Amino acid sequence: MSRLERLVEDRSATIVTAELPVVDGGGLKDVQHHLNRLAPWADAINATDNAAAHAHASNVAIAIAIQQAGVEPILQVVCRDKNRLAIQADIVGAAMHGVENVALLTGDDVTAGDEPETRRVFDLDGPQAIKVARTLARGTYLSGRRLDPAPHLFLGAVENPAAPPAEYRVDRMAKKIAAGARFFQLQICYIPARLEQFVQRARDRGLTTQAAVLPTICLLRGARALRFIDEHVPGISVPSETIDKVARSTDQAEAAYQLALSQAGHALSLPGVRGIHITDFRHDEAAARLVEELGLRQSLSKEHDAHNSAFAV
Repeated sequence: MSRLERLVEDRSATIVTAELPVVDGGGLKDVQHHLNRLAPWADAINATDNAAAHAHASNVAIAIAIQQAGVEPILQVVCRDKNRLAIQADIVGAAMHGVENVALLTGDDVTAGDEPETRRVFDLDGPQAIKVARTLARGTYLSGRRLDPAPHLFLGAVENPAAPPAEYRVDRMAKKIAAGARFFQLQICYIPARLEQFVQRARDRGLTTQAAVLPTICLLRGARALRFIDEHVPGISVPSETIDKVARSTDQAEAAYQLALSQAGHALSLPGVRGIHITDFRHDEAAARLVEELGLRQSLSKEHDAHNSAFAV
């Protein structure tokens, strides 16, 4: 059983996950560099799968590299680029190296990336991919062919709390839980009322007792990055007043950090939220500072501290 699974089952723990920055040409040295910064405060770290519809080093290779470095990975698997055979191969291949946490998502359309002429796959969607992973965990491939030993998998998903229609998003969360998802890394939401409404609806339906909800917090350097997200990231809207407030600041980096700190504090205050997922585009000390100022460092398990002592900041 992975540490993430134990923390989710504990229900008293506040969970912090993070996203490893994409790796292109730096290889294992780049992975280690990012882990040195992230591992001391993160319970598990995502290995992304061609994030934002851009090609990068493979999700499986990065997950294995994280695992071999002694840090717990979350393997992301995106349906956009892969059919059901490739999805099964990713999960089983990573499981051979001890990777248990798997987050399955439909993925952004190829038009969001830098190679929009790419042929879409979308053989499965997110809920269907979760069902496939659960089938693997039960000891067979989707075809019924035996998989022995069956991999122990802890399954998660994503959902967008801000994209309309709001009730549909909660319905999709319910479908993913029914398929086998036990944790959700929500997409970044810059409209607090929408996050509140999403979590409240999920809570009213009993979904937050069935899966851990982890809203995403993005660490950015200033108004330019906020504007880019608003204009170019599908499904995410940043209010103009939020962008303007950061733009007018004499220290945009600090203003953007304070925005993230406020968002994280708000998210953690919502009944039904079990922690946060941090996406760090700054690659500086801001993520460690965020965890410290939220009072989360002391909540990290003793097992986590011992496991990651080699990566202390």
